[in-house]
Amino acid sequence: MPRAEPRVTLGSRPVNSLDLPGRPEDTRVVVAMSGGVDSSVVAGLLAREGYQVVGVTLQLYDHGAAAHRTGSCCAGRDIADARRVAETLGIPHYVLDYEERFRKAVIDPFAASYIAGETPIPCVSCNQTVKFADLLATARDLGADALATGHYIRSRANGTHRALYRPVDADRDQSYFLFATTQEQLDYLRFPLGGLSKPDVRRVAEEMGLSVAAKADSQDICFVPQGKYSDIIEKLRPSAAQPGDIVHIDGRRLGAHDGILHFTIGQRRGIGVASGEPLYVLHLDPDTARVIVGPREALETHRVVLRDVNWLGDGPLAALPAAGLDIHAKVRSTRPPRPALLVNRDGAPCVELASGETGVAPGQACVFYSDGTADARVLGGGFIQRSERAAGAEAMLARLRGTQRVAAE
Repeated sequence: MPRAEPRVTLGSRPVNSLDLPGRPEDTRVVVAMSGGVDSSVVAGLLAREGYQVVGVTLQLYDHGAAAHRTGSCCAGRDIADARRVAETLGIPHYVLDYEERFRKAVIDPFAASYIAGETPIPCVSCNQTVKFADLLATARDLGADALATGHYIRSRANGTHRALYRPVDADRDQSYFLFATTQEQLDYLRFPLGGLSKPDVRRVAEEMGLSVAAKADSQDICFVPQGKYSDIIEKLRPSAAQPGDIVHIDGRRLGAHDGILHFTIGQRRGIGVASGEPLYVLHLDPDTARVIVGPREALETHRVVLRDVNWLGDGPLAALPAAGLDIHAKVRSTRPPRPALLVNRDGAPCVELASGETGVAPGQACVFYSDGTADARVLGGGFIQRSERAAGAEAMLARLRGTQRVAAE
């Protein structure tokens, strides 16, 4: 890969390949090194260009098997891998113990959200707090001009600030997990892999002789052993598994369960009841410990009401047109952005989906894009407070929730 040459801005101010003033050798960059191939290649590319690279690895957790299994990150073996890469590159490397911060900012809220019947996204919380707040502050304390990560997303200058865009490798697009990045953070962050594909990154790692070139990618939720959410929640909150009823959307009791934490919205398999029709989990009610199930069509969501919205578009969110703003929205990490309308309804930001989406759950993210192209700008997003289904299903759920409230009282 060729060495990046200094560029010139419109104002003729010399900048380097990171859009920062000055030569690379005069520019200090902290690289968040997780021990995986992506962040290792970021450190390698920047070191090869001559930047003053400082590698920092966070020790976030140590839950036995989770810390040593293939595909974990930010634990025992990964710290050793990051240290080995730093030695190969000849850059300084530090390990920071963020375990307590990670537990308070990510793991505890994850457990609380799951117990409340939501489907949380701890990767977003980790980026919001530990990585892009705490680590970013540490990078500033170290005198760094930027914090670089191995995320697959692009950023580029947008006036006096920076804007986020989807990456070249659509299969590795991590914009869904980065929507909560604030403008201040975005201006300081750099994402050198946004213009590369994953195969390109692995080839670069091999060329550099990095020991992690063929290392498996990390899992979505790093601190959950074997991907079993209920196990970690029962360990953290032993009393969380409250038994209750499995109820059809039409009001029929179909069976019992050992706790709503064993279910997620949209789940089809493992519900534990027999029926003459395919059943899906439609709603989880933590107050009455009921799991509401029904046909797939009852999952179709047409509107989501959001909380904690982070806006990265031009101009204030309050200045949106009264009729709403045409956007593309992504309500599941594995699905492409689809046409939608961003509006305010009764003072709450909502997204109206042009075509229904299934499996949408509270706690998930709804991310805004300028359009549906591969080069779309990320306009921000929010967490789903609640979803509204097709009229018939919404009415049945409302009646059932009303019955539940009476029973609870």
